[in-house]
Amino acid sequence: MKRLLPSFLYNRIFQHVFFWLAHLVFYAVLYGSFEENYRQTFFEELIYLPGKIAFTYFTMYFLLPRFLLPGRYGTFALWFLVSSFIAGIFQRYIAYNIHYPLYYPEYLRDPFFYFPKIVKMFVSIYPVTFTASTIKLLKFWYTNQKAQQVLKEEKLQAELKFLKTQIHPHFLFNTLNNLYALTLKKSDRAPDMVLKLSELINYMLYECTSDEVPLSKEIKFIRNYIDIEKMRYGDKLDMELRVAGEANDRKIAPLILLPFVENCFKHGASEELQQSWVKVTIDAQPHVILIKVENNKSNGNGHVRKEGIGIQNVKRRLDLLYPDQYELKIMNGEETFLVVLTINQQVAA
Repeated sequence: MKRLLPSFLYNRIFQHVFFWLAHLVFYAVLYGSFEENYRQTFFEELIYLPGKIAFTYFTMYFLLPRFLLPGRYGTFALWFLVSSFIAGIFQRYIAYNIHYPLYYPEYLRDPFFYFPKIVKMFVSIYPVTFTASTIKLLKFWYTNQKAQQVLKEEKLQAELKFLKTQIHPHFLFNTLNNLYALTLKKSDRAPDMVLKLSELINYMLYECTSDEVPLSKEIKFIRNYIDIEKMRYGDKLDMELRVAGEANDRKIAPLILLPFVENCFKHGASEELQQSWVKVTIDAQPHVILIKVENNKSNGNGHVRKEGIGIQNVKRRLDLLYPDQYELKIMNGEETFLVVLTINQQVAA
């Protein structure tokens, strides 16, 4: 919006000069219309203008930042009354030595230090001072709100980056453990796992830099991770990944699914002595992405699964990236463990 207007309109000096010229012309025309004497009213407004400018800027740039904004209201009120009286005396001096001799000599019969006249003089300054101070306060409030918003966004981005840096080493640690197990067995599948692992690392380093990635890429990443786990468990693992809807048209936060799938193997297949199974369902509906991750629990495993760093991180990331737009259900049953994540969003155009 700012670029649509000439640049000089955003110059502070121009804005201040324009404000005082507008004030001068407005009141000169307003009062001059009463007796059709615009030249006199323009001159009257002009000779009183320096006192108005001085008092207004003193209020805006000294009293407001030093006393009013920090909450020192009593001190502000005292300074304001004293400075008002001084401004009234200055305006009375202008009236007594310039204005009255030219147009109203009969007013000179009153003494200079006539309190009602001094009060009238400084009260006449208040409208323009209050107008300018209100603009200043609104500008201060807007700038402060904008600065807080920027700070909030920077803090959000910093926290998200920190959470993602926690995901990477946590994931790599578990995957390298899997690779280590294969190398101990001198398995022929170890080279394939290294290749899959390199693809995963490439995705994490170069494709997860934005807040969202195509859902199709996230699904491919999960497939690669599952392939690595299947290499480790072989026929012992029954794995099912089902995708429904248009994943190519949707986006999702990167690595948001990994902790749930990873936990299926960490707390499911790795603890199951015989057959284990994991089911992952991703359904990209028109305005909702529905994700279900379920695995069976080992026989006689009665302990309550505790949330690790992966689940804690993904909950925090969901709070930051999808506030009031997601629902996460974690159901720890006797024989199965089920995670249901629902993310409400609009289809990308």
